[in-house]
Amino acid sequence: MNTNLFEWGVAERPMVGEAQSGDLYMVKPLGDNILFAVADGLGHGPAASEAARLALKTVEESAHKPLVQVLENCDQRLRQTRGVVLTIALFNALDNSMEWVGVGNVQGVLVRSAPEGKAVAESLLLSRGILGGVLPPVRTAVLRIDSGDTLVLATDGVRQGFEDGLVMLETPEKTAEGILTRDGLNTDDALVLVATLNGRAR
Repeated sequence: MNTNLFEWGVAERPMVGEAQSGDLYMVKPLGDNILFAVADGLGHGPAASEAARLALKTVEESAHKPLVQVLENCDQRLRQTRGVVLTIALFNALDNSMEWVGVGNVQGVLVRSAPEGKAVAESLLLSRGILGGVLPPVRTAVLRIDSGDTLVLATDGVRQGFEDGLVMLETPEKTAEGILTRDGLNTDDALVLVATLNGRAR
């Protein structure tokens, strides 16, 4: 799929034996910004899906606010649910920067474009905790992002360290499918979102 500046794709599946996944995502253009979010409801099944849907609804409603405040709003709204872990990345097209933050274990990786050498991956430093349970002190990080760089968000249904030996295929969707096929676990819901910046770096 394409949002002009980004081409992106998703691969997802529920845990074996479940019809509904608790791992959900959102891609939302916001003027000169684009917001990517992946939420993982604790456990699996309908209750996990309900919590993740409420989290993403809250992110969407709060998207104009600073990311730390978005997380705080989610934490308040999710108190009556089983809770979620959540990672958000916000791209600003005006200065080609990306701000990202995560609570829990939705992995975030930025793969730098490297046409003449091995790609370099930078990982998001996650804060331990649960939205709707125990919200730790959180801090966002801001990175420069250039044309060809790729953001990967993956829930804990994907093996940690999946970025080692990561193969970038012809489209983000195929790359996401490749990650899920190679590194997806059968013991949980799993989701991989891959987004590559198409826009010319300023």
